[in-house]
Amino acid sequence: MIQSEPVTPPHITDLPIRALTVDDLHRCADLSEDRGWLREDHKWGLLLAAGKGYGVDAPDGRGLAAACIVTRYGQTGAGPELAAIGMVLVADRYARQGLGRRLMTHVCDGVLKGVPLTLHATPYGRPLYEELGFKTTGRAEMLKGAFRPEGAPGAYGTPLVRPATAGDLQGILRLDAEVFGTDRTHMITRLPAFADQLIVAEDPSGDGTLTGYAAAWPNMDTHVIGPLIAEDTGTAQSLVTALAAGTDRVLRTDVDVRHEELLAWLKDRGLGSVAFNAVMTRDIPDLPGDWTRRWAPLTVAAG
Repeated sequence: MIQSEPVTPPHITDLPIRALTVDDLHRCADLSEDRGWLREDHKWGLLLAAGKGYGVDAPDGRGLAAACIVTRYGQTGAGPELAAIGMVLVADRYARQGLGRRLMTHVCDGVLKGVPLTLHATPYGRPLYEELGFKTTGRAEMLKGAFRPEGAPGAYGTPLVRPATAGDLQGILRLDAEVFGTDRTHMITRLPAFADQLIVAEDPSGDGTLTGYAAAWPNMDTHVIGPLIAEDTGTAQSLVTALAAGTDRVLRTDVDVRHEELLAWLKDRGLGSVAFNAVMTRDIPDLPGDWTRRWAPLTVAAG
């Protein structure tokens, strides 16, 4: 009788990395829950449809051991103009074993080699991203709370704010590309179905020019405000006020810390500071576009 040697299972960092699909949505949500995050099924559905996920199946057969999402924007002959990385997660039972580094190295230095990258980093994840060549170029403050309105949506001397119509889509896409600095058609065209509210601000001249737009989308028991694009603080305030009037849920948003006036205004109206994230980039000195009109991202996972 020949006795075989026991088979040594592969190390967690040697397991294959595979593409994720919309069929992995519940596995991704389970992974979020495993790490103490909200499940965020609705957001995962958008990210898996508009972007591309990468993950490692757990060797114990219990879902995913790790995952992340890449959302590509714009297109050149050499590839995307910009890619956002988000939802970088490792199951708690496989944490601190190098799996997160392995996944990020595969994505950044393999799949996206040479592509300008951006991500929002928590204090916990920032050291790893710095080792991978990311640099902090900004900060965003997460706010959450029940909004206390003061005045009507048009009470700040700003343009008309109204619900978006199908005829506004091309104007929204033009404005978004100008402010964001690259084309996001594949993401923005999903907003009417993804968000519970999509509104626009018009120039008061009456020529139909859009000066801003914003959405509020459901995330567990909150409504997240994002994107928030506006030509000035007053327009941003009007858009937020209009969105708040359309929901009885708690609001959440992530605002660029350079927008100090809007942050103070939101806090005066009931939203409290929850956390700060570092905005990081690699292979690009700063995010493209016009930050002065970019107040909050659609989601920090996708920019």
